[in-house]
This record gives sequence, C-alpha cells and structure tokens, in this order.
Amino acid sequence: MKKLINDATAVVGDSLAGFELAHSDLIRVDRQLNVVYRLDAPVTGKVGLVSGGGSGHEPLHAGFVGHGMLDAACAGAVFTSPTPDQIVAATRTVDGGAGILHLVKNYTGDIMNFEMAAELAAAEADVRVEAVVIDDDVAVQDSLYTAGRRGVGLTVLAEKIAGAAAEAGADLDAVAAIARRVNANGRSMGIALTGCTPPEKGSPIFELGDDEMEVGIGIHGEPGRERRPLAPASQVAELLVEPILADLDYRGAEIIAFVNGLGATPLIELYLMYAEVERIVSAAGARIVRSLVGPYITSLEMAGCSVTLLRADDELIKLWDAPVATPGLRRGM
Repeated sequence: MKKLINDATAVVGDSLAGFELAHSDLIRVDRQLNVVYRLDAPVTGKVGLVSGGGSGHEPLHAGFVGHGMLDAACAGAVFTSPTPDQIVAATRTVDGGAGILHLVKNYTGDIMNFEMAAELAAAEADVRVEAVVIDDDVAVQDSLYTAGRRGVGLTVLAEKIAGAAAEAGADLDAVAAIARRVNANGRSMGIALTGCTPPEKGSPIFELGDDEMEVGIGIHGEPGRERRPLAPASQVAELLVEPILADLDYRGAEIIAFVNGLGATPLIELYLMYAEVERIVSAAGARIVRSLVGPYITSLEMAGCSVTLLRADDELIKLWDAPVATPGLRRGM
C-alpha cells in the first residue's frame, strides 16, 4: 500500500484538518465530530440541507458544502456510515427555523443512522426533518449493503438542485419534492477497471486482471452485474448507457448528463467517454442540454467511471444553472 498518510486510523480527521485550512473562506469543520459546515450556517429562514456518508468518495459530500448546495456534511470513516451523533449535531447546528432536509444515499447503515438522528433531533430540539433517499443505480436491485438500488452519482445532482431550491427560499416541502423529482428522473451505472485499497485494510477490496473490468460496480467496491474482458470505450459506454435507457423512458427528453471519474481515471479518458455517451443518447432520441464531467463521487483510487442521466425540465435546469460556491463545485459567483 502506497498512500500519502501519517496514520491509517487517523486519515479522515487529518484530511478534514487540511480541508478546513484550504477552504476556510467557505467552510468550517467540527474536528471532534468530523462534520463540515458552510461558513455562515445556520442561515435564518432557509431550509438546511444535511448529507453525509463514508469518507473515501471525495469531493462528495464535504466538498459540496457551501452556498447553493449543502449546509452540512457528516464524514464517516472510510466507506462507513456517519454516526447518529454526527447527524444530530449537524441537523441542530444548521437549523435556521425552516426545517432540515436529509439527503441520504441508499445504503443500510446510512438509512438507519439518518432515521435515528431525525427522530432524536425532532424529539430533543423540535426540528422538523424530511428525508429523501437516493437510489439511482440500475446495476443491481439489491447489493451487499442495500435493500433496493444503491445511491450513487445522482446524489451529486440532487445536492446541487435541491440546494439551489433551498437557497432560492423554497420551503421544506418544496425542497423535498424537488429532491424526490430528481431521484425519480435519474439513473446511473458504473464500471471499474481496478480495485481500491482502504487505508485501514491495507489491501485491495478486490483485484482485476489487466484484461478485466467489473460492470455495474458500487462505490464501495461492491461487485456489479458481471466481470468481463476489457473493451474499447465505445463499447464500455454502451454497457453503461443502454441499461439506463432501458430502465427509464428518455425519448424526447432534455438531459443533464454526468460522467464521473471514480478516482484514478484521468480527464482525457472521461471526456472521451462523454463523447461516446452523447453519441448513444442522441441516437436514442434524447438531447443533452447540460453536463458535468470529472471526479465528483470517487472510490479512493479506483479506476473507472460512472454515467448518470437526469431527465430534466425547465425548473430543474434553472436550478442546475443557479450560482454555487463550494470547495468541489463553483459557478456563477
């Protein structure tokens, strides 16, 4: 294992210390609980957005804390759900009087801990909490860590779009409805070319041969649909996009497309993949009107990518275009 770390058991805290130093104009960090807050939280009268999950997926979630996205992100240990204590603290701290939306990826530990935290916050601090679960992965119906589909790339789009709605002054019911609309209209699929090595484990979660790829991979290294021989990018794109198009009717739709790098795949390859994705989507009778390309929800140093397609309307596009200022995504400010 070759990693730029000091102590494998202290990676998350050490990283968040550097994260705060690097982005002190946008965020602050509770280093006891490993919770990241937007610098001006709580914002009076604004719905607060709280998300979180295991570390190792950076910039998700901490990198999306700031104006126009999240108010707080709870960082669990690598590939491990945040605790209820972290989530309760985040929920209380960002409560500006308009209620809190929890955006939760569909993993069993995340679901359980966010539900427990919402109950505690409501009982102890009389905070109204709504939760929206993201479950966009078409690769498998159930997995090692979920009942139902995994929450993956669509999480980034949901945080951006719901965050913009909250920033614009929408109430809690409206912000939650926007997040649910995003989840209902988006699907994702991923592929891995290599495994990854969690620092405390010290060895790869799985290994692939030089001529192998894992189709339908999860962001924690969970197995996908099948392991098959490595193929050209045009064929890989078809393996990713065609199951998405088969799962949801995108014909005639305007689409926000997200080609995501899992950690080790360079942008030269991701943009090549984006061109293949646009080719397939256009041939299917849909039109990409907005795009995001880059490593925004990673799996440590895993090589590979995922594709997310969101069927959008004028309101979702307007919210996507709204100004945002976070460490991981800045636009229009």
